[in-house]
Amino acid sequence: MIKKNTDYEVQINENMRGGEGSVKIEHLLNADELNNKGRLFAKITLEPGCSIGFHVHENEMESYTIISGEAEYDDNGKTVILSAGDTTHTPAGEGHAIKNSGDKTLVFIALILFV
Repeated sequence: MIKKNTDYEVQINENMRGGEGSVKIEHLLNADELNNKGRLFAKITLEPGCSIGFHVHENEMESYTIISGEAEYDDNGKTVILSAGDTTHTPAGEGHAIKNSGDKTLVFIALILFV
């Protein structure tokens, strides 16, 4: 199976998880395509100043891989600056948030799997 970038379901979330601005989500694979072992595999785009607010994952883990741009990442209360090539891991029971802290568009891949 091949999915072209024009085939992705695109959604725009405002103030996601209490964050600021708009979050563009391009769903690369849906839950069925993940064999129901996860609920999200997507390319996320945040314009400067936009963010996804702090949230905790229960019964699932989430990982981000930064493709381009710079992010301010809250890893359970510890703030870290991320750039292209960096990967995060948030296991079940832990929380995180992400903000585009730079002046360029932030793009990253997000994966949520059930545990």
